[in-house]
Amino acid sequence: MSFNFTANKNSFDPVTTNRRAVLKGIAGIAATTMVPGAAFAQAAGKFNLKIAITLPDSHPTPVALKAACAEIQKASNGRLNIDVYPSGQLGSDTDALSQVRSGAIDFVCTAGSIYGNLTPGASINSIGFAFPDYATVWKAMDGDLGAFIRSSFDKVNLIQVGQVFDHGFRQITHSSKPIVTPNDLVGMKIRVPATPLWTSMFKGLGASPASVPIGELYTALQTKVVDGQENALPTIDAVKLYEVQKFCSSTSHMWEYFALVGNKKNWNALPEDLRLLATRIFDAHAVKQRAAHDALNATLETKLKGQGMQFNRVDTKPFRELLQKSGYYVEWQKKFGPEAWALLEKYSGKLV
Repeated sequence: MSFNFTANKNSFDPVTTNRRAVLKGIAGIAATTMVPGAAFAQAAGKFNLKIAITLPDSHPTPVALKAACAEIQKASNGRLNIDVYPSGQLGSDTDALSQVRSGAIDFVCTAGSIYGNLTPGASINSIGFAFPDYATVWKAMDGDLGAFIRSSFDKVNLIQVGQVFDHGFRQITHSSKPIVTPNDLVGMKIRVPATPLWTSMFKGLGASPASVPIGELYTALQTKVVDGQENALPTIDAVKLYEVQKFCSSTSHMWEYFALVGNKKNWNALPEDLRLLATRIFDAHAVKQRAAHDALNATLETKLKGQGMQFNRVDTKPFRELLQKSGYYVEWQKKFGPEAWALLEKYSGKLV
């Protein structure tokens, strides 16, 4: 299964309403070419919202969102209609997040690493080698650590709705060798996102991280600008990295979530019964998405092996020990603060 991650920013016709509705003070109706958010047709007792996401239609997360929204519309007897715009139709992750903050659109669904640029606590899940497995991930994210991340959005007038979606453990690929021990990373030119968490982790492991846009990654690997990269399997497949990378090492060095985050004012403008209904249904579909993502990973490993990639399992203990010695965990403990760090270590075990 291949995904198209090309993001196109489309414009949409403005929402119009009648004069009586305007005189009643109905909010969220835009009369410009800006994509309108929280378009409330309150005269009919109906509410129309929008969700922006850069993942393509076929990915488990947009699939889950669309299924949830269809169920919400049915269960609310048509009172609440939520449209999902995948493949970056409403802009890039950062663009969409900015529009949600302004109220131009209602929701964005993206990764904790993106939210971390706005509210740092939202990205603490991406600390290197914090989670050994999915059992630990879900204890943390459905427990106190997840509650902390959820509360971090309140500080920037946003609100997380529903449980988080699985965006996967990240794995390392290389053109000429498997990564088995930390020594295999020494001097390796590895592409990473332009995020300090990633850069500092790979520097702590002795690699030479380089930031390359995802759209230029294939060419950078093909021309040996970088030796390898790291991503979850759906992205490795989507960008066809199996054509330029021979080895995939299952390091699971970081885990990422996607969360549905909305404009707090737009969300609170909904009647309470609709908010409760939508939250319950989004929760249920987040659980279904996690199972679908797990199944997809298993399918993709088989597919990538068929494309010629070689997989190897990795003992992560030496990598974590090296990061402890390098000061990586101490650095991020200071940046995230004692409260957040204590919640992380409640599930990960002692990192410092």
